[in-house]
Amino acid sequence: MLWTTFCRRGASSLRTPLGHSKLKSRSLFQTYPSHFPRTARVQSGRLPDGHDSFPSFRTQVVKTEGVSSFSARLEKPSIRKQLQFFLGVSLLAYVGAAALTESETKYWKKKLVTVSSMFQLRPPSTDEMRRARYMELGGQLKETLNQLKDETSTWPGTLRNVFLATYVRCAQTYLDWTEGRRLCFHIACLNAAVFLAWKVPRLRSFMWKSFTHDPLSGRAYTLLTSVFSHKSFLHLMANNMALCSFGSAATTYFYFQQRNDQDALPEATSIWHFLAFFLSAGMFSGLVSHVVSTKILFPRLVARASTQASIRASPAASAIAGSTNVATAVSQREIMPSLGASGAVYAAVTLSALAFPDAEVRLLFPPFFPIPITTGVGGIILLDIVGVIRGWKLFDHYAHLGGAAFGALYYYYGTSWWNFARRLEAHSLP
Repeated sequence: MLWTTFCRRGASSLRTPLGHSKLKSRSLFQTYPSHFPRTARVQSGRLPDGHDSFPSFRTQVVKTEGVSSFSARLEKPSIRKQLQFFLGVSLLAYVGAAALTESETKYWKKKLVTVSSMFQLRPPSTDEMRRARYMELGGQLKETLNQLKDETSTWPGTLRNVFLATYVRCAQTYLDWTEGRRLCFHIACLNAAVFLAWKVPRLRSFMWKSFTHDPLSGRAYTLLTSVFSHKSFLHLMANNMALCSFGSAATTYFYFQQRNDQDALPEATSIWHFLAFFLSAGMFSGLVSHVVSTKILFPRLVARASTQASIRASPAASAIAGSTNVATAVSQREIMPSLGASGAVYAAVTLSALAFPDAEVRLLFPPFFPIPITTGVGGIILLDIVGVIRGWKLFDHYAHLGGAAFGALYYYYGTSWWNFARRLEAHSLP
């Protein structure tokens, strides 16, 4: 073993075969050059290559045994794959949404021309196409009612009447909803299906791997799948209720923006626009949390684990061997997998607050009385900022703030981007 320290204590008790006198503060290297041939070249406490201090034991191990340091052996998480996934899927979402909107708009234009000769002189407006869609949906629900009447004709009279009355009430409620609320209801049903999959024991490991986003796993597709994943019933209900409320408001804002903009192309529906917005906002909020976890929190945890390990372990070799386990344990406590549609909901909430600043909201927790939407949104964003500063781990505050930032940016620049995508698809489609 190479000795890299000076003997300042107990050196006089050494029995020297060379007959040296009592040692004071001399180096063992200078005292026993024949017994330490590899260190005999060190003179006056200086290394041959001009360094002013002796190398540490870890450095000597690396040079002689080829063992890399802890920081070099630890795999550093990347953000490149996640960033590419977000950009690619978001671009595909908007291209697909623009194509579906353009296709549906052309369909209703052609259908209204066959219904009324008036539309042969001028194209139908956005409101006229939306009314036609509403009437068609009402006709489909009525046709389903007639089919149910035929299928339940043999049922007992009381049971049949209760069943049909329940269907009529639910169908009328569904018809009265805005198209944005109907879309959010379908998303909520998908969230509920994923939630039920969490309750199947055989699927538990698959759900942890594929429907939660772990920043240290290296997976990118979970940025999308985790948006629809909720592990607790309270989390599922809170997000779905907020989504149906503010998602409907965001879709209405998209409709108003398109109708009031003279340069915008007419469109029969805004649901595809909101769906692309929802997916992009959910992935962006997850990406923000991923970047913070891998580029800010993880390096801090590694540095803290290395320091703690070097302090607790007196032999340097033990510090090298145990640092990886220490860092992994600390990382697992501090960087947890995330899931849920909270980031996308925050984007819809922030967009709605900026679009309808005079609106009021009623919270599910105290205070229960109505408050201005700007006050409510400002309060929850401030709460997330405090959570970031204080290091709270109950919610993914970075994802919440990322979703709010996406909603604010989309309020100012989203309309221009959507109009560009619509014009691009209008020229590309026949």
